[in-house]
Formats: sequence, C-alpha cells, structure tokens
Amino acid sequence: MTKADMVELVYEQIGVSKREAARIVETIFDIVKDTLERGENVKISGFGSFNIQHKKPRRGRNPQTGEEITISARRVLSFKVSNVLREQLNP
Repeated sequence: MTKADMVELVYEQIGVSKREAARIVETIFDIVKDTLERGENVKISGFGSFNIQHKKPRRGRNPQTGEEITISARRVLSFKVSNVLREQLNP
C-alpha cells in the first residue's frame, strides 16, 4: 500500500475531497515523524509501537578490504506489532 492508496481510501471512506484526504494523511505522517525526531516513541493502540533505539559506536570491518573501521553512534527506528494486530494476522 502506498501513500496514494491511503489518500484514496480516506477519500472514499470519509467523503472529503482528495485534496483534504491528502492533507489528512500528510498531517498524520508529519506528526509521527516529528515525534520520532524528538526521540519520543509512538504507540498506536491496536496497531503497534514505533521506538527509537540508540546504538553506541562500535568497531567493525570493511568487508571488501578487511580494514577496521569505527561505526558511529546512531539512532535506529524499530517497530513492534501489537498483540491485537498479531492475532488478526495469525489467527
């Protein structure tokens, strides 16, 4: 499913214009992105949780040359599905 598919479904199910449906979908994504950028978790009841995990710097190797390199610290996004959705997907 693409963002355009979501806009189409909002348009069909709610009955607003396509422009308004696109604005609704964009606003939801912007809220989620802004919240995650601030380092906060996003929990959508019945769907799942988006969590920011902090990875420490670590040593690694370049697989082509074998040279040791330092992998910098970073934030990683993870998603954990809710039990409700998991049960719907795997009855």
